[in-house]
Amino acid sequence: MEALAQLIKLQDYVSRYEWNAFRYPSQFIRLKNENWNKLIALWEEREDLSEVKVNVETSEEHHPRWKIWKRKSKSVHDEENIEADLYDLPDTKEELKRYFLDKLLQIQLKWATSTVTDISFVDKQWVEDPEIRYFLQRFPDTYLFMYYPVFNIKKAPVDGEIILITPVGIEIISQIRAEKDATIIAQNQRTWIVKENDEERKMLSPQIALKRTEQIIKSILNHHEVQLPIQKTVLAKENPIHFLEEPYQTKLIGMHQYESWFRQRRNISSPLKSHQLKTAEILLKHCQTTSVKRPEWEEERDEFEFVSDEF
Repeated sequence: MEALAQLIKLQDYVSRYEWNAFRYPSQFIRLKNENWNKLIALWEEREDLSEVKVNVETSEEHHPRWKIWKRKSKSVHDEENIEADLYDLPDTKEELKRYFLDKLLQIQLKWATSTVTDISFVDKQWVEDPEIRYFLQRFPDTYLFMYYPVFNIKKAPVDGEIILITPVGIEIISQIRAEKDATIIAQNQRTWIVKENDEERKMLSPQIALKRTEQIIKSILNHHEVQLPIQKTVLAKENPIHFLEEPYQTKLIGMHQYESWFRQRRNISSPLKSHQLKTAEILLKHCQTTSVKRPEWEEERDEFEFVSDEF
């Protein structure tokens, strides 16, 4: 299972990837694959497993649950356990994939908002943001996402756009969220037009935020003598974008260009690259982080096990 890109930075929240950008991406892929293989095996043998004898501690019937990514020792990350009730697993393999990805999404959000020692207070809007789900669940796990990171430039916070670090380069994405019936008209570098039912309103050109983010990334990477191709993209999945000429080094992806754009990114088959991880490490070091210390914490363990609990 390749789906589920990795969320390495969410706004200014503390991220586990900040600790070690070389370790966690490969660890996540390994754990994801191991646990998917175990879950699919359970699903295929569900009829036999349903006959597992369970302990009855009260007059009520208790069902066995299987925990994915359960740590061998109790730690502050016990909350990351994924529990799969044998009697509630989906009926089809496709539904099982969606079930598993939704559970992993919860862990990805935890990895992007907490570490063993620190935790950030997460705004509810991010937890419920459908675009986070879209980017993470539709792209390969070798894609590293920074979702609206806040960079620390000369001791001042500067908002960035969505940054996609792939094995072959960096893509900066500015999303346009407009009504489904609206048409986007690309004009000058300052203002664009959103047209709906013969009514027009102005919007700030997404090129402004794209160029700002590009300049930040180039400045940081140049300082560290790292060279990587950078592509700027305006993305409107549900709206057409009308333009006379595409801006320099910027792709305008409206609803008519979307499928081709999406397939190209899905079809990139490559393992994680060292230069990709190095780029992620450098950019993360220049991001702002707002967090507090956990009241109590223990040293993190790397080992996970797949266990069954009987209630």
